[in-house]
Amino acid sequence: MHPVEASDQAERDLHAWLMADPRRRVAQSELDAMQDADARDNYRLVLTLRDRLLDAGTVEACYMGLFKRTVDTPPLFIEQMVHVILRNILEGCDDPLRVRSAELLFREQKATVQEGHALLADLETVEMHAAGNRYGSIGRLIVEAQGDLGKVDLDVLDKANAALYWERESRYDTVISLTYGRPALDALARVLEMWVQHFRGLAVRVRPIRRIDEARWAWHIGLDAESTAILNELWSGTEVEQGRMQRILALFALQFDDPAAMRGDIAGRSVYLALSADEDGVVRMKPQNLLTSLPVNEA
Repeated sequence: MHPVEASDQAERDLHAWLMADPRRRVAQSELDAMQDADARDNYRLVLTLRDRLLDAGTVEACYMGLFKRTVDTPPLFIEQMVHVILRNILEGCDDPLRVRSAELLFREQKATVQEGHALLADLETVEMHAAGNRYGSIGRLIVEAQGDLGKVDLDVLDKANAALYWERESRYDTVISLTYGRPALDALARVLEMWVQHFRGLAVRVRPIRRIDEARWAWHIGLDAESTAILNELWSGTEVEQGRMQRILALFALQFDDPAAMRGDIAGRSVYLALSADEDGVVRMKPQNLLTSLPVNEA
């Protein structure tokens, strides 16, 4: 048998076995039998995540376990886990702004500032339209012939038109404003409260704020890499260039309902949260930061 055919056969056999028994343990020799390096690597990644899910018992336990070691799980898999978890958390939620704002936790966003409003649109959707790939190759021919079909329709959701979301929730083509005082910002605060409650069993209140008034605050958590860096610099007294400061899109003050649930040395104090865009205007939220960095009284 030709080596390529043997490799194809090994891959076909493994695929068939796993379809019949998804929990089947796979020996290293079975992966080594595939001569396609990409196929071996893909199976290894998928099977590693599968085994961690099986060992953990729940998606939540597996998710938290990812951050207790060097993170070697592809971001796409982590985002999909967050999506599944949030789907459970928000089961029965009738607030479209809350469901739309929850997308920030597992889908990258493109931020723009228009007329003083910080607007967030789904990055993949923005890039897809910008590249003219909304309908694929055949679709592009139709667009070129008929023009209007290629028009991008991204509505900014607010209380008055929020119900539009239910008509197109799987299209990821709506925009929200995280400007202070807008309902989507408050909706995101409620999602963050639910996220903490679900994982840590703690009641917290998250309140949007305009600025941090404490000169030497007790604790902060960046909800993304850029926010972490900026807050760390501000707390240490380093002057942050104004252009970077403008990347901060939202600030929150988090308080525990039960101060005794906090670390004893800062019990009762506010925990400040920030969400920012990077230098390219992209928001890459890391919801695990809110869980792993929360100052909980572990006792």
